[in-house]
Amino acid sequence: MATTATALPIIDLDVFLAQGETSDKALAECKKASEALWTYGALLVKDSRVSDEDNQRFLDLFEDYFAQPDSVLKEDERPELSYQVGVTLENTEKPKCAADVECLTVIAKLNEAERPLDISGHHPDPKCRFFYRPAQDAPPYETSFPALNAANVVPRDPRFAAVWHEVLGKWANSMKNAVEGVAQMSAVGFGLPRTTFTDAGRYGPHLLAPTASNLNKYNQPDTILAGFHTDLNFLTIHAASRYPGLHIWARNTGKRIPVAVPRGMLLVQAGKQLEHLTGGYVRAGFHEVVVNDKTIETINRRTAEFPDRPLIRISSTFFWHLSSDFDLQPIQSLQEEDTLQRYPLMKVGEQVQQELRHIALMA
Repeated sequence: MATTATALPIIDLDVFLAQGETSDKALAECKKASEALWTYGALLVKDSRVSDEDNQRFLDLFEDYFAQPDSVLKEDERPELSYQVGVTLENTEKPKCAADVECLTVIAKLNEAERPLDISGHHPDPKCRFFYRPAQDAPPYETSFPALNAANVVPRDPRFAAVWHEVLGKWANSMKNAVEGVAQMSAVGFGLPRTTFTDAGRYGPHLLAPTASNLNKYNQPDTILAGFHTDLNFLTIHAASRYPGLHIWARNTGKRIPVAVPRGMLLVQAGKQLEHLTGGYVRAGFHEVVVNDKTIETINRRTAEFPDRPLIRISSTFFWHLSSDFDLQPIQSLQEEDTLQRYPLMKVGEQVQQELRHIALMA
């Protein structure tokens, strides 16, 4: 791979938080953020408020949680709510791109050396996930999408129940604060009022969404852990995982970028709601998670260094959403001649439901 993670721009959120959009330095960071989302669909961000210690505690908790038998995990499954809270077991969620013409066209246009691993078999991903909603104010209206705004699931095992809301709530708040800072910076960079995006997402059904891959079972080179796809939400934010394997694709370069998030930084990726709201000016970022040589090197190292720890890859992911009842339509200043045909008016909740059906999480 010719491109490395160092190609992603690094945005300094601390400057924006300290100086707002009034200083030249902060404005330059805002412009860098918007340009990074346009070019790469992704960026790295520095936010000194986020504690690496909190991330490590979060990763430990979910390594232990997902080390439980499937029969125990299944108690936390809520398929009747389209898996939008609680656990989703492996081999449930399908990568949308395996059967989506637009996605397959994107893959076909990539240079052969830059293409993702083959997902044409349309097999479900061998990954588990847990969805947890951070505490926030309820909207001052009755939502039309209650299943997308359901109450949290807490495991019955007291080892987890005793610390669940503390650990998950703290990490969710850190991720939410950071990604909302990036949302405000990018709005300013696009020439929009600072709170354009955060106002639209004030009552969003945001999700802390740790994803787990059992590396005892899935450890062979070129194993697909999460097939080539985009995220359906507005912005996705991650801290560093303990195991490499994430690849992203730069929308305006066609390059596959292996991403290892440095400690002390966070990775932010554009999702489909941002694409829709900007009328395609920003495109949702494609990505995959696979077992590669660096994954195997890390498996071997951690097995030797931490023989008693579960061999499970956890991503500390947070999905930031627009409010379910928000009218999703392209911002007028970013519209082109055919924008409204490609991105018609709909409720955010309708967009989410459409995407969930594509990935086999909703009937």
